[in-house]
Amino acid sequence: MATAQLTAFSISVSARNLSSFEGLRASNVKFASFKPLVGVGLPLSRRSFQGLVVKAATVVAPKYTSITPLGDRVLVKIKTVEEKTESGILLPSSAQSKPQGGEVVAVGEGKTIGKAKLDISVKTGTQVVYSKYAGTEVEFDGSSHLILKEDDIVGILETDDIKDLKPLNDRVFIKVAEAEEKTAGGLLLTEATKEKPSIGTVIAIGPGPLDEEGNRKALSVSPGNTVLYSKYAGNDFKGSDGAIYIALRASDVMAILS
Repeated sequence: MATAQLTAFSISVSARNLSSFEGLRASNVKFASFKPLVGVGLPLSRRSFQGLVVKAATVVAPKYTSITPLGDRVLVKIKTVEEKTESGILLPSSAQSKPQGGEVVAVGEGKTIGKAKLDISVKTGTQVVYSKYAGTEVEFDGSSHLILKEDDIVGILETDDIKDLKPLNDRVFIKVAEAEEKTAGGLLLTEATKEKPSIGTVIAIGPGPLDEEGNRKALSVSPGNTVLYSKYAGNDFKGSDGAIYIALRASDVMAILS
């Protein structure tokens, strides 16, 4: 059977001659790629890949001085990644957690639900937390920004402590129960074998989702409830108190425990 051999070398792509991308600059992000394929009948030369460039974020040229989001979209200036621990240890890029918060710098005109015209619920200058993989990253005015839909904003955070998060829309904010240290038979569990908890206490809830007439529909859970939620739902956060918190949609809460 024919086999293929892969090794890494630099691939570059250039957007220099793409006139349709006026206003965007080519970036220098590179990724590992291939050496010629062996035994498959399609030899690839290194030369054919030279000059290629790939970029995750869209880079806006300096001649554009503002970005105005449309509809229910929001422009957020991403919070800077921490490069050191609290004790001063320098973190490698692989260990730096991806930011999930920032400041709202511009908002769209809102959206229409039925006959109701609704404004964006967050204002410029508001500090927000958003879903980890939401939106489109944009390099603008020397800083990283994110254009995302209002519904991708998890909540408002006016302090530096995640436990003070104020959820938006249908989000529920839960303090996760601590993982069991022992099995029912009394055996001590290691960190690797501890079951990920899916039970916690509701800390705060959003105002509820909007119905077809633009009215808020109250959530079926309340602060103080102990709830069972979908194991792989939502976004996890670690508070300054060392506790783990999770923000998820009300639809991911499966039951109230009592």
